[in-house]
Amino acid sequence: MSHSFHIPVLGLGYSVDTPLKVARYGISSVVSIVDDELTERMRQHHAQKSGEEYYAIPKAEPDSRAKRITAYLNLLDKLVNQQFDELKSQPFETGTDLTRYFELLPETSALKQGYELMMEYPDVERKQIFQNILRTKLAKGAVDVNIMSKVDKMNFNADGTYAGDENTDALSALRGFANSTLQSSIILSAGMNPRLYSYLEQFADFFPDQNGHLRKKIILKVSDYRSALIQAKFLAKKGLWVSEFRVESGLNCGGHAFATDGYLLGPILEDFKLKRLDMLHELAGMYQAALTAKGFPVVATPEQRVSAQGGIGTSQENSFLLDRYDLDATGWGSPFLLVPEATNVDDETLQQLTVATQDDYFVSNSSPLGVLFNNFKRSTAEKQRLLRIEKGRPGSPCTKKYLCTNTEFTELPICTASREYQNLKIKQLSSQNLPEADYQQQVDTLTEKVCLCEGLCTSAYIKNDVLKPRESAAVSICPGPNLAYFYQTYSLDEMIKHIYGGLNLLEGVTRPHVFINELNLYIDYLQKSMTTQVKDWSDKKQKYFSNFKKQLQTGIQYYRQLIPELMDQTVDFIGSFNDDLSQSETRLNQIVLD
Repeated sequence: MSHSFHIPVLGLGYSVDTPLKVARYGISSVVSIVDDELTERMRQHHAQKSGEEYYAIPKAEPDSRAKRITAYLNLLDKLVNQQFDELKSQPFETGTDLTRYFELLPETSALKQGYELMMEYPDVERKQIFQNILRTKLAKGAVDVNIMSKVDKMNFNADGTYAGDENTDALSALRGFANSTLQSSIILSAGMNPRLYSYLEQFADFFPDQNGHLRKKIILKVSDYRSALIQAKFLAKKGLWVSEFRVESGLNCGGHAFATDGYLLGPILEDFKLKRLDMLHELAGMYQAALTAKGFPVVATPEQRVSAQGGIGTSQENSFLLDRYDLDATGWGSPFLLVPEATNVDDETLQQLTVATQDDYFVSNSSPLGVLFNNFKRSTAEKQRLLRIEKGRPGSPCTKKYLCTNTEFTELPICTASREYQNLKIKQLSSQNLPEADYQQQVDTLTEKVCLCEGLCTSAYIKNDVLKPRESAAVSICPGPNLAYFYQTYSLDEMIKHIYGGLNLLEGVTRPHVFINELNLYIDYLQKSMTTQVKDWSDKKQKYFSNFKKQLQTGIQYYRQLIPELMDQTVDFIGSFNDDLSQSETRLNQIVLD
């Protein structure tokens, strides 16, 4: 990799074409392939913009979902390769993409050091030779794709018959990636789906060629070491190698928040550091045995990377995580929402993000998946949701149906954010003669659900001027709480310099360390969870919350032991870290479980 960071998936539409903006500079990014309608419309937009031939793939066409995804990823692959070839052919002159490629690299990069040495070289003829060597060393950023493993809706034919396991949403999306020309990685997130994981076996690109090369790789986004090992062993026994574990903070991230049972990022990364080599050896044995059984030639065990993401905000934090935990890379997500040349945020939402305070970012129950979801109070989708409730028409029209999972009132699944479901549920609640407070609490919980299928795409449509006349312009956005500390828009160059320490975008901003921020989010989560469970308290829940608190206390003690390793920081920083940790510990100790 040219860079030691990547841009994770951002909602549905926010990073859907980010590779076209950053890959030529060696920066890897992740595209969501949940929504094939989004990929189809963005393919049309970018094909027409670049002069490429466009042919529509109608929804009614057999296997249209997979075909649409394949066609879009092929276009991204083609356009990125064209951009990269053009970049390599440019002269080493101020203002070219070629020069920008090198200037964006970190100071520690051997490639950048070679570039700077070349620029100072006096001999013109040898300088040209040096330049040609540098061109051969360039590498474009990866165009990786993301699938939420459990967003795997069953689909039905026009006659109502089941379309089959291979045509569920997740498996169709996987097929779309597998059939594409990309040589990159699929990132599987949101838990294990055995049917999806097993389906990987159907595609040759996930297995090594005669040279041991994997045309397509597997990355697991995980919340802890134990789940990472379980999932990787399941795959290794099938001859499928996990090339990277992306450890994501459960609550200090954007999008859906999959909270751990009180396990904090620092101790989790310590687990990976201490056990990484043992895991590699255990998985390698299973992997080689499975390949042999399948008739593949014996090949060297591929590399296995570990990265971390979620809430990183300064170059010091970035460097500390890389060095202390022997990470291969870090992920920087939400801050790139404030980089217009890298992501799709419409002007109105962008302006609201720049003036937002910490109170505007909150963890909600708005996702129809029933998983906590990072939300933004100033979004136009949130305003629309409240307006619909005020007018007595809660819920959203359900057109895409990606999150249809509820069969409480219907034979076929419907979405809990849909107007249909919410009307049916409110009628049911009205007939139960509940106390007014209980009734209102349940209605508020119900109507908190909001359509994500439309709202997370809208900003991309608005920014690229492809929003259709009758489509809603309400935008959903799901930044992590860390974005509250960034107060303006930035250029790509500024954000990358900030990551590498050449520029401080948070100058003068008071911000706790990433570990402290995450700890406080978990304490808030514990308090809120206990409050909502008071009426249904049980011994099982008592045990759960007790273990949760114990894990947080263990994490605090771990961070206290870590303080001596922060000696490269200023005295003021170490003092603030210690004080913040003590304040968090006091808050936690005040939570009574009896």
